[in-house]
Amino acid sequence: MPDQTSNSKLRVDKWLWYARILKTRTLAASCVKTGKVRVNQEKISSASRSILPGDVLTVTLGRQIKVLRILQLGSRRGPASEAQLLYEDLSPAPVKRPPQTRPLKQAVREEGAGRPTKKQRREMSRFRSQAGEEY
Repeated sequence: MPDQTSNSKLRVDKWLWYARILKTRTLAASCVKTGKVRVNQEKISSASRSILPGDVLTVTLGRQIKVLRILQLGSRRGPASEAQLLYEDLSPAPVKRPPQTRPLKQAVREEGAGRPTKKQRREMSRFRSQAGEEY
């Protein structure tokens, strides 16, 4: 990756693509236009906004928020190892949630609730016939 001078600039959508934060440049541009990207705490609405090394980007990706300090601008979309050298991740650690209990795949019928099974209906029928009840 060639060294760039400190006064060079790069479009924010291009940098997001170079740094492999978003998969395509079009997706990066639409993310900026919908207000999901901030530069130095300032909401931006244009993908052509220029950024410099030292700027801090805040990017909202679904439920995840990434805070990135730009170290280098880059000159191409290279491998992931090269892309990780472009920024410093300042994102807060994700909050761990307690594991959710999942419902059983098959509902368990509690006694006295719902429609009885065929076996239970036969047992009731036998009981009633022994007791002399007509139904």
